[in-house]
Amino acid sequence: MVNEYAYVHGYHPRENTRLQDQASTLEELLHSDTHFPPGSRILEAGCGVGAQTVPLARNSPQAMITAVDISKASAGEARRRVAAEGPANVQVLQGDIFNLPFQPESFDHLFICFVLEHLPHPVEALRILMDFVKPGGTITAIEGDHGSAYFYPDSAAAQKAISCQVELQRRAGGNAMIGRQLYPLLCEAGFSEVSVSPRMVYVDSSKPELVEGFTRRTFTAMIEGVREAAVGAGIIEPRVFEDGVQDLYRTTEEDGIFCYTFFKATGRKRFCTKKGT
Repeated sequence: MVNEYAYVHGYHPRENTRLQDQASTLEELLHSDTHFPPGSRILEAGCGVGAQTVPLARNSPQAMITAVDISKASAGEARRRVAAEGPANVQVLQGDIFNLPFQPESFDHLFICFVLEHLPHPVEALRILMDFVKPGGTITAIEGDHGSAYFYPDSAAAQKAISCQVELQRRAGGNAMIGRQLYPLLCEAGFSEVSVSPRMVYVDSSKPELVEGFTRRTFTAMIEGVREAAVGAGIIEPRVFEDGVQDLYRTTEEDGIFCYTFFKATGRKRFCTKKGT
């Protein structure tokens, strides 16, 4: 089991900004139905810069959230964000999610968002993290799926640019299309009562906040950010990549359409049963 994973998007300040834009734009879509009971303890595994931590804390102000990330810089940024936003029910720690300093069954719930896509062995990761959850406790997992992106006007160059992100993540050991696999992954890891709901982002010019916050600043900015790596790896010609990015920006015009689907899964840790029962 490889403890560390490669974050293909990098740790540049622009990636921090992109993650914050994504979180604020998608908060209602992804988090409106996530609420934890008062007094419960939640482990957020792989919190990054805290972009998802703050809405999580706002939705469950009487629950205690322990957010952990392997990156010292990201954990530091998460602490700053939590301090700036003001939720008092969050503790941010730097730590490897495969080697956490907690006792088994220390938490009531597990929350993991945009992390499994970066892991070479997501089922093993889920099994390790499940040990920290009490029997009967729950998991909430959210992932995207780059294969779900479609748009108007259509563009072969834009699809090739998106494929660069998918390929780079594959080479780093991850899976940019993992959203569609959440149900079998959670089942294989041993969770019961697994349920998955698709969360489509549909964007047209009547939704200017999504045009700017999602199509431009979240998705297209993410694809644009892998230009150097994709061209350097010989995956794509520079002109094709640049045409693809421009065609993605073209979808933000008056007649443009952009769609993308996230997947949100929930499950429960089984209660231990005696043999023969």
